[in-house]
Amino acid sequence: MWSYRLVAPYTFERCELPEPDPESLADQQVLLRFLAAGICGSDLPGFRGTQGRLPGDTGTCAAEMNGFPAHEIVGEVLASRHPAHRPGERVVGWASGFDGLTGQVIADGNGLASYDPALSPAYAVGLQPLACVLYALEQLPEIAGRRVAILGQGSIGLLFSYVAKALGAAEVIGVDPVDRAGLAAPFGVDTTVRATSDRWVTHLDAADRPEIVIEAVGHQVATLNDAIAAAAFGGTVFYFGVPDDDSYPISMRTMLRNNLTLRSGVTLDRARVLRDADEFARRHPDLLPNYITHTFAPDDVQSAFELACRPVPERVKIAIAEAQR
Repeated sequence: MWSYRLVAPYTFERCELPEPDPESLADQQVLLRFLAAGICGSDLPGFRGTQGRLPGDTGTCAAEMNGFPAHEIVGEVLASRHPAHRPGERVVGWASGFDGLTGQVIADGNGLASYDPALSPAYAVGLQPLACVLYALEQLPEIAGRRVAILGQGSIGLLFSYVAKALGAAEVIGVDPVDRAGLAAPFGVDTTVRATSDRWVTHLDAADRPEIVIEAVGHQVATLNDAIAAAAFGGTVFYFGVPDDDSYPISMRTMLRNNLTLRSGVTLDRARVLRDADEFARRHPDLLPNYITHTFAPDDVQSAFELACRPVPERVKIAIAEAQR
């Protein structure tokens, strides 16, 4: 079967591997035939050559990890030792080893769920990040009637914008130095700010401070403090994503004096939130077609990741998908 391996920073090599033995599955595991994968911002440090920043990259050289880095996966069940999954079922979720760039993937069945069969696998890829966003917003105060700012209007930030508006946010503010004005209306952004977050905060009037600020930039430490500085008194800040650094310096003085709450965390209860994402997408049929803007075949993984690294205004989510059978 085909697989990809990083042989140098920014460089994939396609290789052939033996197919996994279904008899080797451990309890709760599922063997999937690859249908599609999504490129997440948390995959990009591994592509760039940074080591040890993802759960699947435990310190081993990334070039030794077949299928790395990809965790958003759609597949057809070939074999299962999980009671909820049967051969022939199409599922979406987590490639638990961050090894989704391969023709057959062994995954933890607790991180998978079936999805609307009307969706193409490329569109179904969007359900995994949507599940993460829905879970994150469950951890926050009620969105309805509140002003919500999202720092970063990449693929995750735009999902936060869409869902916040769907949940009744009074105003959704999207902050990004890349011009995302053309995506504002489809994703529920009321106010588009084309600026870095520190510049935006500098010009933010006290009366305009949002009650909820979501940091959806990641991969550096500065923007979390900008989110804290932007929040209204008594507000909530949510840090989303996989941190590239172990320690983030924040202003505890600002936290204390403004009675702020800082939240973060990984997505739990994964099968349930994947089902919630599927139901949300059924209720909002415009979301996934607007979200998946680029699709590449598995033989063009290199180009897909190269595009993901460039700040292209019209790009949202990139899927890698087999031709439908």
